[in-house]
Amino acid sequence: MRQLGGTELKRLHRSWRRKDSFRLALLLEDVQSPFNVGSIMRTAAALSVSELFVSGRTAAPGSPKAQKTALGTGRYLTWSTHEDVATAVRAARADGYHVVGLELADEAEPLAAMDLRRDVCLLIGNEDRGLSASALGLCDAVGYVPQTGRVGSLNVAVATGVACYEVRRQAWADAPAVDSGDAE
Repeated sequence: MRQLGGTELKRLHRSWRRKDSFRLALLLEDVQSPFNVGSIMRTAAALSVSELFVSGRTAAPGSPKAQKTALGTGRYLTWSTHEDVATAVRAARADGYHVVGLELADEAEPLAAMDLRRDVCLLIGNEDRGLSASALGLCDAVGYVPQTGRVGSLNVAVATGVACYEVRRQAWADAPAVDSGDAE
């Protein structure tokens, strides 16, 4: 076994990208740490997030600290800034997205149990407080990442990465098998 080279990686990733049948977007509400925003941006670029909606007191994706953490991947993303979460949710819905909040809430479902095979915008909340009550009320659905350890929550960037992967995994599960990446 050997690691893949640059051209082989591009072919492999392209073969998975062809299986993306649904759009994925992120809406950040009050994610204040530019380092978390930068980490989310890098994950978003890796998983073909179509749009990043930024609302409230979220750190600017173009800030030097966010850009440093994103390692240049910001150039692959489109983002828009909205004064509040309600305006951002309206923009996401106008673009055809089903808005799914990511929150540990009483009526939330495990993400793996939800049907996410559609255009989805994941609504992500503040590092400490999660989603605001108004944001929760605007969601079409709310999901959470089940955890079995002794820690009750994940870092917001990690939770976002897990949630993005689950959306993609569900779409990939219905798609034809991926080849080894050798064919053009």
